Amino acid sequence: MNRAVDIGIAEHIGAYSDAVEIPPGARWLATAGTPGMRADGTIPGDFEEQATLAWANIGEALSRAGFEVSDLVKITQYLTSADDIPAYAAVRARFLGDVRPASTLVVVQTLPWPQMSIEIEAWAARAR
Repeated sequence: MNRAVDIGIAEHIGAYSDAVEIPPGARWLATAGTPGMRADGTIPGDFEEQATLAWANIGEALSRAGFEVSDLVKITQYLTSADDIPAYAAVRARFLGDVRPASTLVVVQTLPWPQMSIEIEAWAARAR
């Protein structure tokens, strides 16, 4: 079981942990930056749909590797507009539920493809 290490800063900012401790000998999974892309390679124009697809794609990667959402220990999220943060927070809350990985959210000017509005990188760890 991964253990949250809260020092109290996160509670003033959002639903995440200040730090997460990984048990010795745990299996790790790292995802690349994962966009809100459909299986056919298309990217919807709607931000909320992109965010939902990005999290669904993360969930699929976790599942295929034998991990669960509760195994997430660190996420880095890249958005191209600060205006999308409230909509993103709602989508993220639906996906994560009570899971509180360490988290960084960065607003960037652009992502690799101009139609991308979001990209998520995730790290998961699971005790053997």
